[in-house]
Amino acid sequence: MTKLVVAKFGGSAIGPNGDTIPVVIDRINDLKKDSKVIAVFSAPLTITNGKKRSLTDVVLEQGKNAEDGTKPSLEVVKATYDKILSFVSQENMNECKKKIDSLLKMAQSALDEAYQKKEFANETRSQALAFSGEILMSHVMNYILKSKGMKSEAARYEEWPIITDNNIESTNFLATKSRDHLEKTEEMVRENDVVTIGGFIGKTEDGVVTTYERGGSDRTAADLGILFHKKYETSIDFEKDSSVVSADPKIVDSELVEVDQLSYNEARLAGMFGMKILDPIAIKEIVENGVDMPIMVTNMKDPSKTTTIKRIPDRKNGHPIKIVTGKENCAIFRIETSNVQRLLTSLEKDKRYSEFIILSPFTKDGMEFSRILFLDADYIKRNEKYFLGFDSLATITYNRGVITLIGDEMWRVQQVASRTSAKIGEAGLNILNMDAQEETSRIVIIVDDSEGNIRKAISAVHNEVSKINFV
Repeated sequence: MTKLVVAKFGGSAIGPNGDTIPVVIDRINDLKKDSKVIAVFSAPLTITNGKKRSLTDVVLEQGKNAEDGTKPSLEVVKATYDKILSFVSQENMNECKKKIDSLLKMAQSALDEAYQKKEFANETRSQALAFSGEILMSHVMNYILKSKGMKSEAARYEEWPIITDNNIESTNFLATKSRDHLEKTEEMVRENDVVTIGGFIGKTEDGVVTTYERGGSDRTAADLGILFHKKYETSIDFEKDSSVVSADPKIVDSELVEVDQLSYNEARLAGMFGMKILDPIAIKEIVENGVDMPIMVTNMKDPSKTTTIKRIPDRKNGHPIKIVTGKENCAIFRIETSNVQRLLTSLEKDKRYSEFIILSPFTKDGMEFSRILFLDADYIKRNEKYFLGFDSLATITYNRGVITLIGDEMWRVQQVASRTSAKIGEAGLNILNMDAQEETSRIVIIVDDSEGNIRKAISAVHNEVSKINFV
């Protein structure tokens, strides 16, 4: 069976104004030596006031300006693509400029509509983001790859393979419907060495532009893997600044260990709890669709450094605790246990939301309560009325942070709960709640989210992990 790599390049991989596009070209050249390649692109970065910014944020800001009555402009976006054009050959320059002008005209039209209506939401928002960001970048990269002599083509939005439901701004992938629309993309893959496509963007069956939530390009890569895994020997490759290490290097700067392999479960949990590995929903969609394919996280500047994510990793002799991570801005929702199942069913069926952890229940005054740790307090704040509708006496506690250890076989580590909690205490932090479950091999430690507490706790626990023995 022919090999296919779905390679995702995020904004940081592309670099501000396309600075690291030469590295992207080298990586695609390398990948296509023994594989077909579908290259998924996020919106590029730009530099404004000396700081890196995603063009997504630039366009969202213009949309907010439109709502507030200020005429929106794509001047910064246009200037960024003008710089990226330097990578396009003279032979392909005119066509590339026409494509940029055409798609930016569509994005400007959406912003102008927002200005007239004083509303930047739903399809208007999705169109502005799609045609100024991911879709446009995928077309520009196609011309760049052609300029380097590659046999390449860009997926056209008219034949988009990612079909979603009608939730416009936080949409959901429909695998069966997408397979019905795969023919043209499949033909492109068959006839070319590389196919470029924008991440983050979907399309309803009626042709309405939709978007995933932030980080959605990871989901696009996973969705394409799901669609092609029976047609090719498919793998997914996330090209990043580094492979996976044992903690966030922005928090811990010493004794970091490179992680060779993760299970799907470990990768999903790490993503939920703050590690920038991949969108945990991408893993969830792969599992829900019954697909088993390897996922690589590659250091694009040193491709010899990789982390492999598999459903069941190969047995290794490394430490069972692979990652120490944590999340700020969490909330705990307490609800009578008799009402919790209706909430969980609604979150799954109606909201399709899964960024939470069910903690151990407790009993008070003869009544049992369930506790749910939500890893995004802002989501709870936006939907308080929805949550309290399941139990008017339910309570929500904000300003919580969480630290967790990742490792499916953490049960093999001796005294892990006592040693880690002691280290957090030594760091001067008060543990508000600790939830340890042998069945899930999971330890969750909750503290007050203030004054850098989470960063202190992660550093303290990470320094202790290597000293704890395991069976």
